[in-house]
Amino acid sequence: MRPNRESLLVGAVAYHPRVVTVWETFRGYFQDRSLEVDYVLYSNYERLVEALLSGAVDLAWNTNTAFVLAEARLGGKALILGMRDVDAEYATVLVAPAGTLREPKELEGRVLALGSRDSGHAAILPLHYLSANGVAVDQVRLLRFETDLGKHGDTGDSELRVVRAVSLGQAVAGAIAAASWASFRKERLPEASGLEIIWRSPLYYHCCFTALPTLDAGLAKHWLELLLAMDYNDPALRYAMDLEGVKRWLEGDKAGYKGLTAAMREQGYLD
Repeated sequence: MRPNRESLLVGAVAYHPRVVTVWETFRGYFQDRSLEVDYVLYSNYERLVEALLSGAVDLAWNTNTAFVLAEARLGGKALILGMRDVDAEYATVLVAPAGTLREPKELEGRVLALGSRDSGHAAILPLHYLSANGVAVDQVRLLRFETDLGKHGDTGDSELRVVRAVSLGQAVAGAIAAASWASFRKERLPEASGLEIIWRSPLYYHCCFTALPTLDAGLAKHWLELLLAMDYNDPALRYAMDLEGVKRWLEGDKAGYKGLTAAMREQGYLD
């Protein structure tokens, strides 16, 4: 356990070298405003969750999967102290070669490509929402790409492989985040050129800052006030905020994690 002090230690996962640039900038921002903030990087979210639960860090910058794991271990009492604007409007899409599939039901008896099994957006939620949409998922053959296990899909590598598999005919469709699809299209990824969206999931939440319910209320309030005050138009912050994919921070809440919680329970992740 860390000794009590007027500071906050944030844990995050080093899924890309840009994470260092982001947190060096954010640390300076908070310290310039009278809140001592430091950060420590972990190789995977499972270790980050354990660090939060043990008190080794005060805040964890969690994926939605990591938040649900922590929330379950804390008996539903975890605190959320901020999320990005994009985290409140996440969705999964199924992509397939243009004109080949009309509806998800046609996946039955065929191959669906998924990202890493710990990715909420590219593996866990797609199966949950497809089942709710009337698809007999036990009759769908799954082609999984487990290239970023522990990162919960943050690297995007497994989703890139999903798109490539669909373009090569190894699967009739693939599940990826809508944000990843938009990025692939913007980058003019060759494998994405002949594909189209055939289905879009309901909206759900993605990342959030997670804290223990015992975190000092004054520190939590100070952190959240400064986080929400981050200005994308500030030249000193814009580059780091672009790297983090955020233009505006939101307070966050738990409502958007209900679907993932149900999905993880159904699929045995919370056993």
